[in-house]
Amino acid sequence: MPQLDASTFGNQIFWLLIALAVIYLTLSRVALPRIRRILADRQGLMTTDLMAAEDFKQKAKEAEAAYDKALADARGEANKIVAANRAEIQADLDAAIARADAEISARTVESERRINEIRATATQAARTVAQDVAAELVRTFGSQPDMAAVESAVDDRMKGAAQ
Repeated sequence: MPQLDASTFGNQIFWLLIALAVIYLTLSRVALPRIRRILADRQGLMTTDLMAAEDFKQKAKEAEAAYDKALADARGEANKIVAANRAEIQADLDAAIARADAEISARTVESERRINEIRATATQAARTVAQDVAAELVRTFGSQPDMAAVESAVDDRMKGAAQ
């Protein structure tokens, strides 16, 4: 193998050093500055993006705090509206109950008055019918009825039935 021939080692080392120097110079003058620039640009973009992300995070926190405050305010306002509506409904309900109670009381008084009138009329009608029937029974048995006695007997009987 010619690479392992000791007589060509000097020549091979010379060309190896020249090739390494050319590669080094090419990399250090052309490729590495471009790579450094790209890395610096990336670092700058990452830093900018991180700062923007922090800004957005701060704005999001502020927006969340504003949202929470608006939500709390809205809940408080809703509670006030509910309380006001509840009070208004309760006032309307109380007024309606008062009107209904007054109407029921008036109807109760009127009904009691009618019942008393009907009772009095019914009692008088029952008394009259009882007197007529008693007088007719006395006539049927062949006597002449004494109307004062019949009225007295019917009144006594009705007093006993009423108690």
